[in-house]
Amino acid sequence: MMRRRSTLLTGCTALVLALGATACGGGGPVSAGGGDKALSGQSVTVAGVWSGTEQENFQKVLDAFTEKTGAKTSFVSTGDNVSTVVGSKIEGGNAPDVVMVPQVGVLQQFAAKGWLKPLSKTAQQSVDSNFANVWKSYGSVDGTLYGLYFKAAHKSTVWYSPDALTQAGVEPPKTYDEMLKAGQTVSDSGLAAFSVAGQDGWTLTDWFENVYLSQAGPEKYDALAAHELKWTDASVVEALTTLGKLFKDRQLIEGGQKGALNTDFPGSVEKVFGPKPEAGMVYEGDFVAGVAKDQFGKEIGKDANFFPFPAVDGGKAPVVSGGDAAVVLKDGKNSKAGTALLEYLATPEAAAVWAEAGGFLSPNKKLDLASYGDDVSRATAKSLVGAGDSVRFDMSDQAPAAFGGTKGTGEWKILQDFLRDPSDPKATAAQLEAAAAKAYKG
Repeated sequence: MMRRRSTLLTGCTALVLALGATACGGGGPVSAGGGDKALSGQSVTVAGVWSGTEQENFQKVLDAFTEKTGAKTSFVSTGDNVSTVVGSKIEGGNAPDVVMVPQVGVLQQFAAKGWLKPLSKTAQQSVDSNFANVWKSYGSVDGTLYGLYFKAAHKSTVWYSPDALTQAGVEPPKTYDEMLKAGQTVSDSGLAAFSVAGQDGWTLTDWFENVYLSQAGPEKYDALAAHELKWTDASVVEALTTLGKLFKDRQLIEGGQKGALNTDFPGSVEKVFGPKPEAGMVYEGDFVAGVAKDQFGKEIGKDANFFPFPAVDGGKAPVVSGGDAAVVLKDGKNSKAGTALLEYLATPEAAAVWAEAGGFLSPNKKLDLASYGDDVSRATAKSLVGAGDSVRFDMSDQAPAAFGGTKGTGEWKILQDFLRDPSDPKATAAQLEAAAAKAYKG
């Protein structure tokens, strides 16, 4: 997205709804605030893509910060285009103090423009002790740490209707080939296997990234993400071929290619968990659970569950993530309060506030898993944290927006065309390389 998904997922941020119901108060002192309302009289403005339930739950975190430090807070929802909104506010002399940045590429852009303050020593120490090194890497530009990853998305989860799999007599699969075979069995039982949100190009990039990370491995994934490896590489063609096995099978995809291209992300969840199920499984991130619960009343763990995106061709099961990184702007009027807020967000205590409210995953390994309100959230969080440095950030979110994050063009459009006709993976790879070469030069 840029921004199209929560943490991920802009096209659906308003739908990434809470998994639980309880909120939490606050505990001990914040280091920067001294625990004695040392910031009373100050205020901090935070900008981010969140709206709806996500914004309400983040406000609970901000309220807990106010309770500790005395600093007042206000949140400004930017909509999808964070960089444009923040840039205009800086030019107008009304810069927020803190921005929740939804993509690595945008964080790098902000740093290149000289907009960001490095994290304080206190925040850096918390990142060193509380987070896997990979999150420090994604928050850094040219060796300087600017971004603190507060909220993450686990984008290697396949959600399914337990009733549909039980009726078909299949178990959650362990490999990609087993998943396709299980899908055939589900299809034979009367439901389509997969609901695919092809109308939203970002979902197709997520499909590709999971297949590619497992099949090609993390080193090639990193090289392709940086465009140090061309999209015409044999590993890309192989991943497209693997993905094409699913895309070309009309039995596996609800409505076939045409139906998939007319289905957006919320619609893909509805086709599995809505009142009239049309498919047994839908691939997307942990945020699927929020839609299934809040839009369709499903009990997570009973009426809706997930299995990890399965390993491809003997590779390791992938763990692809997205995330929102907190950064402090140099032009903010209250950088002291902004710095204190980041120091608070780096603590497991801050993460626990939203974890208990639901609809949230934290990459903070010091957060007690008991803070999450249900077993499925605990399982996804455990998987994300347990992956450690093998986690890879969403590749399209690392790319220039012209290639990885713009509707109707670049990777989104090319993969939609591939879904429509997956017969020539080499030609698709060539198109991807031509679009990437142009975008990365720009």
